[in-house]
Amino acid sequence: MVNSLMPFSPLRDIARLDPFREMDEFLQDFALFPRLRTADEAQRIRMDMSENEQAYMLRAELPGVQKEDIKVAIDGNQVSITAELKREEQQEKSNMVRSERYYGQQYRSFRLPQEVDESKAEAKCHDGILELTLPKKPGGGGRTLQIQ
Repeated sequence: MVNSLMPFSPLRDIARLDPFREMDEFLQDFALFPRLRTADEAQRIRMDMSENEQAYMLRAELPGVQKEDIKVAIDGNQVSITAELKREEQQEKSNMVRSERYYGQQYRSFRLPQEVDESKAEAKCHDGILELTLPKKPGGGGRTLQIQ
């Protein structure tokens, strides 16, 4: 049995019953009505994480973001990534017909099972991929108590 996870949307069932939904989507495609950005539509930093005994390795997709516009903060076992994608200036004589690209700030924060040694952490960015190496702090793996 395949187990697939989908984001929860409380209005999904109601939206299926809306007879005007297809027409609304049709009109949005032709930019007759401005589309409001909802929480699910906002760009999210997608990432892959792996670990070995010494460190956590993270690869995050940040297409179009310059490395100067990326900030990584580490506080114990919490890691935060902030990236800002800036809008390119348009030529004055061209009129925008449609714009689907996201501009603005992206943010992702998460906790790791073990604290990170901030002094040895490394970050590299190339081709829209941020690579983080987050060494584990020695002795931070917790301990199991013996029941007496």
